[in-house]
Amino acid sequence: MNSFTRRDLFSAGVFILAGAATASAGNGPARAATLTGRDSTGFHHGVASGDPLPDGVLLWTRVTPTLAAIPGSGVGPAVAVDWEVAEDSGFQRITARGQTPTGPERDHTVKVAVAGLNPGTNYWYRFRCAGAQSATGRTRTAPAADTRIDRLRIGIVSCANLQAGYFTAYRHLADRGDLDVVLHLGDYLYEYAPGEYQARDVVVRPHDPAIEMTTLEHYRRRHAQYKQDPDLQALHAAVGFIVTWDDHEFANDAWSGGAENHTEGVEGAWSARQAASQQAYAEWMPVRFEPRGQLYRRFSFGTLASVSMLDLRTYRSQQAASVADPSVSSPERTITGAAQMDWLLDGLSAATTQWKLVGNPVMITPVRFPSTLSAAQIGGAQKLLGATTIDGVPYNVDQWDGYTADRSRVVGHLRDHAIVDAVFLTGDIHSGWACDVPADPLTYPTTGASVAAELVCTSVTSDNLDDILGVPAGTASVAVEEAFKIANPHVKYLDFDSHGYSVLDITPAAVTMDWYVLAERTSPASTSALSTSWQVLAGTRSVTERVGADRGAGL
Repeated sequence: MNSFTRRDLFSAGVFILAGAATASAGNGPARAATLTGRDSTGFHHGVASGDPLPDGVLLWTRVTPTLAAIPGSGVGPAVAVDWEVAEDSGFQRITARGQTPTGPERDHTVKVAVAGLNPGTNYWYRFRCAGAQSATGRTRTAPAADTRIDRLRIGIVSCANLQAGYFTAYRHLADRGDLDVVLHLGDYLYEYAPGEYQARDVVVRPHDPAIEMTTLEHYRRRHAQYKQDPDLQALHAAVGFIVTWDDHEFANDAWSGGAENHTEGVEGAWSARQAASQQAYAEWMPVRFEPRGQLYRRFSFGTLASVSMLDLRTYRSQQAASVADPSVSSPERTITGAAQMDWLLDGLSAATTQWKLVGNPVMITPVRFPSTLSAAQIGGAQKLLGATTIDGVPYNVDQWDGYTADRSRVVGHLRDHAIVDAVFLTGDIHSGWACDVPADPLTYPTTGASVAAELVCTSVTSDNLDDILGVPAGTASVAVEEAFKIANPHVKYLDFDSHGYSVLDITPAAVTMDWYVLAERTSPASTSALSTSWQVLAGTRSVTERVGADRGAGL
């Protein structure tokens, strides 16, 4: 997530894939301030799966072969890890098995790309090494490309700051048992040291290492700490993930040549930090990605839906910061890069699926700041939405708002090719939104029709507007929400205060997102409840509220 100066804000205040599975949080590590150390060998970081294909999945784990071989240490022996995939949880019907090596060169992580599986099928998997056995995970392959399916259900999450709360949102998703896959839209972890970014200036669980991560050792240790959270372990073991990164997997407001939260020279070279963060990400995440590879990729689920996952950090131009910068509308500036833009547009127009879903780390909907707010409200909204002030006007330069030529290409392509049923699924800004994506926001809705819809999930734990303003939820933020909706009539729903998760239901008739909110992010026992439900009816290109929805209230 962007902020106009995050440091100021924080000082002030080998592969396999999975589907739906079981893993007991009781078998995971205890909730501790520092989660990286253990006093035994074995599998302490859980199991995971991701990137489902009709004939295969990607499986992941990490083994600790000796007491000294802790994450980031760079020590420990090379070992062989056995894996097996079965059609049943008792592993009586083994479908595939094998062995893969790992060692300190990849931080003793294991990724296995299993192929030759049946489409649209549940599988169970586990690992063994030197007498130790991992937890069991369950996964599901994607339906065959020509298969007609009537429903797809996806968990949607973003912005999970371990220092700001507990990952109970993940536990509630894991307990559902009805998800086909989870989309993580970025900020899976945060780079900050304790005291730099937490819950209303209270560190709920301090980061390890206790400094801002800048080196390969740091990134490995931070990934390991997050992977020892029992609720995150439970969700990974329960269902496969499709992930992309945003900025905090690297550093705040990252772009191709640097980041707001990186000081060249003082914190080393950006190229070295970027390479270290990407290597740790490739090692520790259940994703078909290796360093210097391509993260943007596309998945299909029968004829019902495709999911195009974007990488909006690796290729982007530097964010505009002042009027001396090139114009935000300059065609020389890009958020996607040329190759990814062509890939996205081709995928939208050539799709053979009904629904074209786009995993979009930052908002594409244009957002104008209201002129009716107080200085304190504007300041809080700027910090939440990552806005910079240019010529006295707040501007979301880290979003697609800062790269309007690229956005115009996408909007124009959707309009000119008469593409229907395109929905952008977005995270990043710690708030819930349901929006039409207008062809022209200045004439919407009179003559500027909507070309697509955008549904934005809130944060798992990261601070919202009420946290920034230091007020109770549902108080001062309400006026700000209403002002934003008046200034932006294409924004139909807005929640600046909640933490939680979303569930996306896809059928031939509609795409529906349900927002679930946590009672208290700093409580490991927090309940969740259904807050609202918005849908995109087939062929409409716009969002409408689903009134009276009861889709399985909170737990």
